[in-house]
Amino acid sequence: MQKLKIFGMAFLFASSLTVCGAQEAVTAVEGTVKKVDTSTKTVVVETADGTDHTFHYVGKAAVHGAEATGHGTVEGVDKLGEGSKVVVHYTSTGGKDTVKEIDRVGDDGMKATKGTVEEIDRGGKKLVVKAADGTKDTFRLSDDAAVDAGKGIAKGSEKTAHVTVYYTESAGKKVAHFFKPD
Repeated sequence: MQKLKIFGMAFLFASSLTVCGAQEAVTAVEGTVKKVDTSTKTVVVETADGTDHTFHYVGKAAVHGAEATGHGTVEGVDKLGEGSKVVVHYTSTGGKDTVKEIDRVGDDGMKATKGTVEEIDRGGKKLVVKAADGTKDTFRLSDDAAVDAGKGIAKGSEKTAHVTVYYTESAGKKVAHFFKPD
């Protein structure tokens, strides 16, 4: 009986570790801001196919890509204007999509570069892209980019994929927040 109790306690402990260690899946969607509602803390983004997505944001959300958007803080969501081009990284829980990060992209947002993938190391959070002129740029992948970005790049075609990379610079290093196949 004592062995059964100890086994049961060990099972419960291991189960709780699994649940606590589980991470929420982060998904990304690219589109244009249609509306920001500060009273309900929601942002509506229209994707290229015309679908509207409503996202909720909380204190954990961050905005990257333009100095005027709040220096990477949740206050930046309130400053995103209609028509801003964005990539929203979000989690879905109980039918509710919650913003983890918003990357402002396009002319007034993050820097962008195009090229051919030379190397993707998701575990090492590294992306190397070769531009049309032959120069190579090395990017550190943000946590979300390492997991979610570039999913449209088929396994085995990594070194021939043409991509657009949206990035910021920090301490002299380029940090890719999102990249997509062209």
